[in-house]
Amino acid sequence: MPKKFEPEMKSRALRMFAEALPDHPSKTEAAKHVGGLLGISPETLRTWVRREEIDAGLAPGITSEAEIEIRRLKRENAELRKANEILKAASVFFAKGARPPHDEMILFIDQMRDRFGVELLCRVLRPAVSGFLTARGYRAAKARTPSARHLRDELLVPEVSRLHAENYGVYGRRKMHALMRRQGWQVGRDQTARLMKLAGVAGVKRSRRAFTTRSDPATVKPGDLVNRQFTALAPRRLWVADVTYVATWSGFAYVAFVTDVFSRRIVGWRVASTLKADVLPLQALDMAAWDAGGDLAGLVHHADHGSNYLAVVYTDRILELGATPSTGSIGDSYDNALAEAVNGLFKTELIRRRGPWRTVEQVELATLEWVWWWNNARLHGELDYRTPMEIEQAYYADQESPLPATAGQETG
Repeated sequence: MPKKFEPEMKSRALRMFAEALPDHPSKTEAAKHVGGLLGISPETLRTWVRREEIDAGLAPGITSEAEIEIRRLKRENAELRKANEILKAASVFFAKGARPPHDEMILFIDQMRDRFGVELLCRVLRPAVSGFLTARGYRAAKARTPSARHLRDELLVPEVSRLHAENYGVYGRRKMHALMRRQGWQVGRDQTARLMKLAGVAGVKRSRRAFTTRSDPATVKPGDLVNRQFTALAPRRLWVADVTYVATWSGFAYVAFVTDVFSRRIVGWRVASTLKADVLPLQALDMAAWDAGGDLAGLVHHADHGSNYLAVVYTDRILELGATPSTGSIGDSYDNALAEAVNGLFKTELIRRRGPWRTVEQVELATLEWVWWWNNARLHGELDYRTPMEIEQAYYADQESPLPATAGQETG
């Protein structure tokens, strides 16, 4: 560490240097002589001499006053940069207008204190965020015994993080609230939203769809038997089908889904590197037919005007299974809205979150896992936050239960 000298010592050294300079051939020699007498390094003394000459205007350079002002401005600029970083982070963390919850302010300071310091955080945010804590208030809060709410949060936040991650990290507050209730936690929707914020998780937003329909104008097309009414009274009454695609490092992977409208269950799917009817949609249809026992009498199969769905090999297979083909209009997502919704959620919940994808086989394995989750674990808002399998099991349970006895009828 450099040795510090009192101002009196510096003045004395400079005075002695000026007196000794005429008796020596150079400033270096004079500095060595005076420095040796006073126990000061000659380089230190020469620096002092240089500084005195600059301040007196006898040598070019920045004066001491200017250097002090420059250092002050640099400190102010550094503080302003830190303040801007703090405000930018706070604008993401806190909602505008209302006073943030006490726990959220504590959490924010906890996350930022090592980087900015408690005093600076509170000094910057108190004018900008309504009712923000003082540094003294923060330390008092940290010293208090944890409240029951704080202890409950410490228990629930890791649970929210775990459940959110197990469900592909896509649930928003409604589905997370339903899932927490199903897990036995007595929490409200607003509390769930607060816990999700504390856990740093959020629902995923869907993006705009891309069209993959390629229609052949020369092909005879089945009529529209659905007319945008995507409802069914029972399983295996109405299926919808569509194709989407995934970009991989080795080319496009095309994905076909067949979905049962009654339960939203994906009953058939296929991933391939081609859109050919006999490879992609036909194998998805065969998977769905096998799941249904091979007899689709009374079922309507609805798709768009894609050439792979209007191919002879595909429509013949639908008729062979006893189903009735149906198609919507060209380039109109509403005429096959449910199938489009499945494609969109597939892209949002799996493809865009787990990419980039290397091969078609990698997409196929991930799709297998996602379809199982969709059918058996994913909570669907359209199904009153139940799973497709639960809907179908409840339906068949109702079909098997005996009818209640009518009034006056003996039951014994």
